[in-house]
Amino acid sequence: MSEPSAPLILTAAICGAEVTKAQNPSVPYTAPELADEAARCFAEGARVIHLHVRRPDGSPTQDRETFRAAIEAIRDRVPEVIVQVSTGGAVGMSVDERTQPLDLDPEFCTLSTGTCNFGDEVFSNPFPLIEAIATKARSRGVRMEVEAFDAGFVDNALLLHRRGLLPDPLHIDFVLGVPGAMIGTEDRLDFLRSTLPDGATWMVAGVGRYELPLARAAIARGGHVRVGLEDNLFVSKGVLAKGSWELVRAAADLAREAGRPLATPEEARRILSLRPRRG
Repeated sequence: MSEPSAPLILTAAICGAEVTKAQNPSVPYTAPELADEAARCFAEGARVIHLHVRRPDGSPTQDRETFRAAIEAIRDRVPEVIVQVSTGGAVGMSVDERTQPLDLDPEFCTLSTGTCNFGDEVFSNPFPLIEAIATKARSRGVRMEVEAFDAGFVDNALLLHRRGLLPDPLHIDFVLGVPGAMIGTEDRLDFLRSTLPDGATWMVAGVGRYELPLARAAIARGGHVRVGLEDNLFVSKGVLAKGSWELVRAAADLAREAGRPLATPEEARRILSLRPRRG
């Protein structure tokens, strides 16, 4: 586990699959918009860009070529940033849809390891689907970040680890505050942390009003932090964020207040046990 003085990795979840420009005009859709937002987030201290992609009308897609265009645009603007592709996609997508970006040999991806209510829908991840995504990612040498929306997701990740599908060291993102899953309180975070094996690294993504309070809690406990418009549209109550970069800035300010240094790109890659990226 990380120490409270260890370098902090900030991840920016810049667009997601659900939020729209109608909700916040700063949500990026196109490859140039995603690249611009990634560059602004990197300048504020983000070292990982958690990437979903959209069609021109804003609807979510896992299309391989749409991911390729976005990744290339981001790398042209910010070569040092870590691009993490989502394999969660959007509710209702098949495993073949969800794993398309893995064909691009990214350095990092997410893996959701359980099923939960997701607002009025169900984010379905039956075990054969989880295993299929993990198997493909492992076969291509892609480092995986477990997304845990509830406690059972951690248990499933530990089972995958015992079966050899999730290599050491485990890296887990506690996604807390999704309506229908585990709420985003500090006692829930502390319980989830207690379930991790030695050597695991962890971070927290608070959804909605939980985002910045949980960022503060993770910073104090030596964890890492994800913020961005995917998870939260507001920088303060009733005030829309001007972009994910403003939420990254807010998290970076919390780190400075706590005396926690922001990781350099090189430190982030070392902490996350990433292999050198290809291309």
